[in-house]
Amino acid sequence: MTVLLAIDEGTSSCRTVAFDLDGNIKALSQKELQQHFPQQGWVEHDACEIRDRQLETLVDVIGQLGDEASSIAGVGITNQRETVVVWDRRTGEPIHRAIVWQDRRTALEMERLAGEDGVEDMVRERTGLVLDPYFSASKLKWILDHVDGARAAARDGHLAFGTIECWLLWCFTGGKTHATDVSNAARTMLFDITRECWCDELLQLFDIPESVLPEVVDCAGHFGMIDGFDGLSVNGMIGDQQSALFGQGCQIAGDAKTTYGTGCFLLMNTGTQHVVSESGLLSTIAWRLPGSETVFALEGSVFMGGASIQWLRDGLGIIKSAPEVNSLAASVPDTDGVVMVPAFAGLGAPHWDAWGRAAILGMSRGTTSAHIARATLEGVAMSVGDVLQAMEMDSGITLHELKVDGGAAASNLLMQMQSDVLDTTVCRPTMLETTAWGAAAMAGLGAGVYQSADDVAGHWQLDRQFKPEVDQSHRAVKMQQWKRAVDSVRGWARQVDVE
Repeated sequence: MTVLLAIDEGTSSCRTVAFDLDGNIKALSQKELQQHFPQQGWVEHDACEIRDRQLETLVDVIGQLGDEASSIAGVGITNQRETVVVWDRRTGEPIHRAIVWQDRRTALEMERLAGEDGVEDMVRERTGLVLDPYFSASKLKWILDHVDGARAAARDGHLAFGTIECWLLWCFTGGKTHATDVSNAARTMLFDITRECWCDELLQLFDIPESVLPEVVDCAGHFGMIDGFDGLSVNGMIGDQQSALFGQGCQIAGDAKTTYGTGCFLLMNTGTQHVVSESGLLSTIAWRLPGSETVFALEGSVFMGGASIQWLRDGLGIIKSAPEVNSLAASVPDTDGVVMVPAFAGLGAPHWDAWGRAAILGMSRGTTSAHIARATLEGVAMSVGDVLQAMEMDSGITLHELKVDGGAAASNLLMQMQSDVLDTTVCRPTMLETTAWGAAAMAGLGAGVYQSADDVAGHWQLDRQFKPEVDQSHRAVKMQQWKRAVDSVRGWARQVDVE
């Protein structure tokens, strides 16, 4: 058995990737996923489209493999996290569109809960998370409260809840398996990450009936056979950012990575220690392997990374394809004082402001599309810089290198900006598909192809290092300018009462 498959369901696309046991890509298929924006701040996906597109890519990759398809050892699922699907167990059909992690419709509800005595501290203590619409619990509550008959159906045991990997596993196994792994359960705001179980106190807080919840399992194991595919089994499940941490070989406490996808996500392995953040970061479960202690991580999330570049293409129309941003931004030596804060979906870590919104500041008559493009890349790098600064404060560790992956990590200009902002060496691997590789490797562990996580880490190879090229005074000026810009967008979308 010499092939591993990863089902990589992201925010903007559905993909299946085939790897050999050394982590080399053998086949890949990708389908774009439609985004739905019913109202300002609302983001939805069609869960049936996710299921169908994902199956299409799976069929495509198996076709590309040809005779080698008989050598598939197992399938791993990795997914956009926090996105909520609720479906009817009797029909297998969703009762509402999936509410995406970027969705901000429950911001007022989160504010109300934050104002209640002791709630915020209790949530942080149990889950390692902050009260924010980002996480699954308030989205699930919204569906139960707003879909006709949903609460009665849930009370009668007819409804099932899951994040995307759970939904796909249910669909792939013909409804035989309703399960989520610990890395995804930890992102729901309903899971106690210390006791590693669903939390009755949180279920009561969000008025969630226990009957809708999936079983929580390890990240590697045997989770069911895929209907219609002879001998194909799901052997790994892990949330996309934890998967990238695993795929980057970050097995030692203090190892860290940033993934540049739709958003940017910086994770640091904290070993078996659950580090409580004092700086606005998240404490989360990285992974749990059979017979091993749970591994934890600190995490900071920037909601708009690669999606900010997509906005330059689809919103402003100043580029025709995402890679064009590099040549456009490189056509000017600097931003000429322009600062772009990419808070299109609010400010994530360490600020956590659901009402913050994106802004371009410092423009003059001399500002061009090139300055805006460069400021957008710089804004992404600066946002990651805020997260790293908070992470170093929480962990007491000064990072000397940061591993990177994801589509935008291919940009030499962005990676150099990132090194300059962080004053840290940025290490890019030869293979940027580390999220998919992490899930495939989990499947390898679950299928017995690999014996330990160390077997996976040994396949990481360096492509290029980026070292800081700016002096401290220049960096200090940039950071001060950035802080002023972030402060100016805080609370922007909050409704103002006019007498």
